[in-house]
Amino acid sequence: MQRRILITGAGSGLGLALAHRYARTGARVACVDLLGERAEAARAALHGDGHLALVADVGDDASMQALHDRIVAEWNGLDVLVNNAGIASGGPMIGTTMEEWRRILDIDLLGVVRGCRLFLPMMLAAKRGRIVNTASLAGLAAAPGIMSYGVAKAGVVALSEQLRAELHGSGVGVTVLCPAFFRTNLMETAIIADDAKRFAQKMMDRSRDTPDQIADRCFAAIERGDFLVLPSRLTPWLWRVKRWLPGVYFRQMARMAKRTTASPMH
Repeated sequence: MQRRILITGAGSGLGLALAHRYARTGARVACVDLLGERAEAARAALHGDGHLALVADVGDDASMQALHDRIVAEWNGLDVLVNNAGIASGGPMIGTTMEEWRRILDIDLLGVVRGCRLFLPMMLAAKRGRIVNTASLAGLAAAPGIMSYGVAKAGVVALSEQLRAELHGSGVGVTVLCPAFFRTNLMETAIIADDAKRFAQKMMDRSRDTPDQIADRCFAAIERGDFLVLPSRLTPWLWRVKRWLPGVYFRQMARMAKRTTASPMH
């Protein structure tokens, strides 16, 4: 049976790259984006037939409910849900606003919650499926200067860990993706000051990982059924340093914090 894949944020970046990889396996892909023209362009570029271009705002309950109803009407089920849509932010605690916190958490964390709550029941009923949540190295790194973004992505990691345990033995698996910097258009919607945006863009441009390489590693790991996916070249090394040498890691983060407070991002 043709697999049915839904990917939020499929109009660009990692979401679009994953859409292409699933389509090449013969799956039907629902390309979901906030902008209809990007969703349609993504759908039109995919290999094969039966794909969908859908518009939804992961930060809005009614919009996500409408997306769920459309999938039920079109496909009556789902095999893989990729909660990928999100926005970025940057700045220390002093300098962030409550408006920023609410927006980042509502999209980057609660957007994942909405996807899981709406589409998990149909997977449980079928006793099969996989939920893929896109977090970030920021969700593991505890790095200064990306306060609201790091907290939201850490929440996605925690949500995925808890959900994995809840679903054990149900036939539904969970994967969480934690890439580091690589070239995407994430800065287009980022809530971030100009100097921090330039720094983040420079880090993305300098990345040794291409978007295709990140997507290939993520796709292979999802297909294997891996849980925690660290697809960037340096990410596994950084993760090991944090786990095995926490004092060394913290001192590095403290030095980074001094540089951040010396040149605030907001």
